[in-house]
Amino acid sequence: MSSMLMRRALLGLTTKRGLATAAGEAPRIKSFKIYRWNPDKPTEKPHLQEYKVDLNECGPMVLDALLKIKNEQDATLTFRRSCREGICGSCAMNIGGANTLACLCKIDQDHTKQLKIYPLPHMFIVKDLVPDLTGFYQQYKSIQPWLQRTSYPEDGKEVLQSIEDRKKLDGLYECILCACCSTSCPSYWWNQEEYLGPAVLMQAYRWLIDSRDQSAKFRREMLQNSMSLYRCHTIMNCTRTCPKGLNPGQSIAEIKKQLAFD
Repeated sequence: MSSMLMRRALLGLTTKRGLATAAGEAPRIKSFKIYRWNPDKPTEKPHLQEYKVDLNECGPMVLDALLKIKNEQDATLTFRRSCREGICGSCAMNIGGANTLACLCKIDQDHTKQLKIYPLPHMFIVKDLVPDLTGFYQQYKSIQPWLQRTSYPEDGKEVLQSIEDRKKLDGLYECILCACCSTSCPSYWWNQEEYLGPAVLMQAYRWLIDSRDQSAKFRREMLQNSMSLYRCHTIMNCTRTCPKGLNPGQSIAEIKKQLAFD
């Protein structure tokens, strides 16, 4: 048996044991109110639809509850998900009033409290919990997020980087572009077409301080205007909501410092 099949078999056994243990317990029914909107029914207004889930028969994360609802109650419920490990950023949504990843957000085990789930705020919605991130990715593309050099080692080997310079990228490269920070920023809500937002600006800073990149002057010039960077008013919602524990606000401040002394 392959390692993948073995893993699935063990996972199935664990799940069955958990359900068997839960079978003798009193049901703990929790109410989930989920934002619903279907573009195929334009006359119907967006609304919250309630679903009941027995926590004894559900995994610990909000994504587990969403999958259980979709698989067992309502196949029309639409949301994005992929890795289930906080790496891909697909399942970003507003849960209990905060932007986070459904796969990393634990369900409050107090079953008497209902949980409300919305898509990321102030975004156009494709359907239900799926926001349209087209503009967000276009902004990311605009900062040219790739290594740019005009010269290369004559021996044809890789461009080396010191341990100290590599450490400068810690806390930046871990960003998974889930858009939780940008969609929690009031400045981004108000100026979404021109202000790049915390996530993209943090990635811009990541390339600005990469010792291997030779386009720092060009990158700073792209940000030297009244809207791309300076719409940030240091509200810091971005840092508070980041599910990966990163600090976009600090990155934005460091860019401003660089531009001030450029």
